[in-house]
Amino acid sequence: MAEMDDVKTLSFEAALAQLEEIVGKLESGRAPLAESIAIYERGEALKAHCEALLKAAEARIEKITLSRDGKATGTEPLDA
Repeated sequence: MAEMDDVKTLSFEAALAQLEEIVGKLESGRAPLAESIAIYERGEALKAHCEALLKAAEARIEKITLSRDGKATGTEPLDA
C-alpha cells in the first residue's frame, strides 16, 4: 500500500504521465495478469488523484468582473 501512498504527493503532470504509461502497458497486452491487475489499481489511484487536483484547481479559478466602462471591479467564482 506504500506504493499507492506516493500517488498523493505527485504533481498533476507526473501523475498524468504515469497514468499514460500504465494505459500504454495495459493496451499492449504484454504484461502478465498479476502485473496488469497491480498497474490497473495504481492507474485508478492516479486517475482519482488527477481528478482531485483538477477539481481543486477549478475551485481556485476566478472570473474577473468588469464595470460598464470595461474596468476591473473584482472577481467572482467561475461557474463550473
